[in-house]
Amino acid sequence: MQDCPAKRRAYLFCATMLISGAPFALAASAHAASSDQKNGPVAEKKAHSGAPAKQQPATTKAAAVKPVQQKVRAAQEEQIMVTATRRSTKLEDSPINISVVDQKLMKNERITDIRQLSSFVPGLTITDNGPGNTGNIIMRGLSSGSTSTTGNFTNNSVGVYLGEVPLYTDFKMVDIDRLEVLQGPQGTLYGLGTLAGAIRYMPHRPVLNHWSADVTGKTFGESHSGSPGGETTGTFNIPLIKDHLAFRTVVGYYNDPGFMDYNYLLKTPGVSNPQPGANSLGTAEQRAQNFYRRKDLNYDHTFTTRNQLLVQVNPNIKGYLTYMHQETRTGGQQANAAGVLGTGHYDAPWRYQEPVNRKSDLYSGEFYFNIFNFAQLVNTTAYTHQTIDSVEDNTDLLLDLDYGYQAFPNFSSYAENHRKYTQFNEELRLVSTHKGPISWVIGGFYNNQKTDTNRHEYVPGYTSWAGIDRPDELEYASRVHTKTQERAVYGELTYHILKNLQITGGFRYFDYDSSVDGGTALPLFQTYPNVNYSSQQGSTGANGTMWKANISYRINPNIMTYFTYSTGYRVGGVNKVAPCSMPLDTSVQHACALPNEVSYKPDKTRNAELGIRGNFFHRRLIFTLAGYNIDWTNIQVPGQTQYGNVGITKNGAAAVSRGFDASVNVKVLPNFTISATYSYVDAHLTKYSPGLVTNVLGSYAGKPGDRLPGSTKNSGSIIANYTFPLDEDRNIQFNWATTYQGSIFSRVGLEGYGYRMPSYVTHRASITYNTRKWSVDLFVNNLTDQYAVTAVSNDMSSIRSRDGIAERYYAYSVLTPRTFGLEASAHF
Repeated sequence: MQDCPAKRRAYLFCATMLISGAPFALAASAHAASSDQKNGPVAEKKAHSGAPAKQQPATTKAAAVKPVQQKVRAAQEEQIMVTATRRSTKLEDSPINISVVDQKLMKNERITDIRQLSSFVPGLTITDNGPGNTGNIIMRGLSSGSTSTTGNFTNNSVGVYLGEVPLYTDFKMVDIDRLEVLQGPQGTLYGLGTLAGAIRYMPHRPVLNHWSADVTGKTFGESHSGSPGGETTGTFNIPLIKDHLAFRTVVGYYNDPGFMDYNYLLKTPGVSNPQPGANSLGTAEQRAQNFYRRKDLNYDHTFTTRNQLLVQVNPNIKGYLTYMHQETRTGGQQANAAGVLGTGHYDAPWRYQEPVNRKSDLYSGEFYFNIFNFAQLVNTTAYTHQTIDSVEDNTDLLLDLDYGYQAFPNFSSYAENHRKYTQFNEELRLVSTHKGPISWVIGGFYNNQKTDTNRHEYVPGYTSWAGIDRPDELEYASRVHTKTQERAVYGELTYHILKNLQITGGFRYFDYDSSVDGGTALPLFQTYPNVNYSSQQGSTGANGTMWKANISYRINPNIMTYFTYSTGYRVGGVNKVAPCSMPLDTSVQHACALPNEVSYKPDKTRNAELGIRGNFFHRRLIFTLAGYNIDWTNIQVPGQTQYGNVGITKNGAAAVSRGFDASVNVKVLPNFTISATYSYVDAHLTKYSPGLVTNVLGSYAGKPGDRLPGSTKNSGSIIANYTFPLDEDRNIQFNWATTYQGSIFSRVGLEGYGYRMPSYVTHRASITYNTRKWSVDLFVNNLTDQYAVTAVSNDMSSIRSRDGIAERYYAYSVLTPRTFGLEASAHF
């Protein structure tokens, strides 16, 4: 019974969207019919007016055809071009399930990073857990791991690209032409990490022989925040040598003030009492004695820049050289402790500030060669470097491990983390450009990824209290280096059997090897200042072949249907934890991986999909509908090491995801457009999986039918946009968007005390005054200031006490509250 309200809201929302489309379509049809009826009598009257017979049809035809030609021309200008199939095609001619978020939608809905994307793309869920993380991307429900208030997509089931280059950080969406979202496995053309799909950022390119500049400034406020925020971006296109050289640069600074308050920070760690009251945070006097406060610590201070040089030797040879840099700083989590110790929705109960500093750099070169109009040779080389430095409250982890630290009355702990990711990619492909019924793509890909992770955990005051000679108060240290190399060859061939019928076949062969080298140290049991690591190594590797088959048929010039069978994969690897030194001395504390915990294997998907896309009434109504069945085997699932409870990845379980995605765009009037999306996903286990979920109380099996965590069953959006013209150069635009997100499970089947995150609805609105050169925009996001939980860390068994000390291990990520502001932009 608890589930009924959420389901009822979802069904009503879906029914409303489907029903609402009917009058819009009928209105468009009636409008077209009335136009024909209006022209019909006029033409008939002129035919009998006594004018020369030969002139009448010409005049009548010109009068009738001209508006139609104008409508067709306008419709053609609005069509979106995509390159998801590695060649440029119209979106409506692409026989795959692809959604496009164009620059108009990004501007109207103020989409500036990937976390804001999921509200407007069917079948996509991206966790909003604050600026300290890139978020976890889930497509079509393919997620096995429990949700988390932290996370990133460096090893996700969805591939992310900047044009042709694999991307491993959440670069801000500045000067982006469009986002292409490819739903379903993309194992042949994209390979690496496209188990469930791919997302491509498609930036604007430098333009030869044309100067331009775009500048945008925004100021805004957030509910529950103590200060205003602001954003400034600039884009400049600079031609350098006529017909040969152009430079395009983008810069932006983002200052989001944040809204999470850390009210219980320790004044003097090791001296201040983290919990001065019995099962409480004490009296006002005790709090003043032990704590200090920092407001809005989940702030976002980001600087970003993208710089690209176009070198065109001649129309047949050109290249793009790109450098991107982004740095993000924040002071704390965008999460609360689910009311533990009486804390509120926007209160963080942790004892230390938790700053994160992420720096990312990308260097790439893309080169295009036209080979005698037979094929185009494309070479892409890229290098990515990312560092993440962070501090976190480590107290609850050590309490949870039950090592007895709570005997020290003022016990607390913090951890310092340093992570470095480097990635080198090389891709070479040939794309056919010749005429004829056959088109093809063939290529090779190489990827080399390295990670270095260092962690140090400190226990202020504990060593003095326990009589341990360790002045640095270092309790635990680890260092891990991993390396993964992947090599692949791939190809696709399309045969146009008839003008309206084509078939495509594709393959990809991949081979990878992965290694780990690392160690852990327990300095409390070593002589100061020594930090002796118990270093070990491990390795793994595998190979395989992916396949794709596609057939598409154009029923008429406006409607196309397609069927796709495709496979996808995610490479295996080694866990970022040092292997145990065998034989293991179990009389002392360890944090290491046993031989069966060192590595994990690839997981794979098989997708069968049937879709239809088309338009009616001179493209006044555009729609897409796709249904799919995805089988997922050898699933990579999260686990913990037997010694030290260190998070690892392992293989286990099998699952299926079934559902459908739908989108529709209706031009009700020339200046009034309504668009809607809806997605239904049923993703669940198909086999019994022992030990799939673990917590401090034990392990829990996953059962057939258990719903997968992290994504909604039902989600959708509806957007209304009306433009009121003032004259040829000026207009006022009104925009409204409502989004629905259904409930989400924090763990598989809610096993191991998982939590069902309730569904919620948000609204956003804006009014924009536009001229040819500049615009001013008043906006509000999350209009009703909806509070919602977007992710959960740990489980409800973590809400407990150790010898009267309450753990603060259980956490909720929360939705950004109401945001309102003013934005102005100018174009030169």
